[in-house]
Amino acid sequence: MLQTIHQKLLELEQTENIKILYACESGSRAWGFASPDSDFDVRFIYVKPLNYYLQITDQTDVAGLPVNEVLDIGGWDLRKALKLFLTSNSTLYEWLQSPIVYTEQPGFANELRALMPRYFSLKAGAHHYMSMAHNTLTQDLQADEVKLKRYFYALRPALACLWIVEKYSVPPMEFEKLRVLITDEKIQQAINDLMEQKKLSDEKTMIAPVLPLNNWLTDILNYCRSQTAALESHRHLPDELNAVFRKYIPS
Repeated sequence: MLQTIHQKLLELEQTENIKILYACESGSRAWGFASPDSDFDVRFIYVKPLNYYLQITDQTDVAGLPVNEVLDIGGWDLRKALKLFLTSNSTLYEWLQSPIVYTEQPGFANELRALMPRYFSLKAGAHHYMSMAHNTLTQDLQADEVKLKRYFYALRPALACLWIVEKYSVPPMEFEKLRVLITDEKIQQAINDLMEQKKLSDEKTMIAPVLPLNNWLTDILNYCRSQTAALESHRHLPDELNAVFRKYIPS
């Protein structure tokens, strides 16, 4: 599959007339809880020729391939990505931490990673992850039968939010790194059980609700909600990001 992904990225560069600066895995395979039939979620940041950036009309700022059961490949133009970086887009901050990198222009991602601690908004990030976890918990985990994978779609953002309110820093992307925050051994064991089951199950597997996890998620989200008001929310000037933009667009 790695060879196929590289080939598809090369095809995109040719057909879209772009240069890919960074491409990574962004879904469950990067988070650390893939199922045997999980697809590959490839995300990338790209630049176009200089003339693209010298037009007064709006141009498309996304590129990708049609989604199928195996591959989901899509990316953002550099200017769009940097604007989202400025506004502390948590998804982009996760891409830059992915443990699976398919291709990278030397130095590009490291420059942005170095800026992450200063530009990341603790308040915006906490609200983003808290909303994700709350919506999954209340909409997907309350029935008599629930999708196994939805537990991880609640647990990971809940822990990311907890990381923010307790460590005041950018939360890691990987689930195992977030799990260090859990002090309750029974909750850790319940998660271990789900992890083992997920390794052998397909994406559609249904299970009975795990009530201790539901209760734990509710408590964690209530705690996070009580802490977010005190978090700082800074506005940053785009000077450093403008410098990155000028450095990587073709001359």
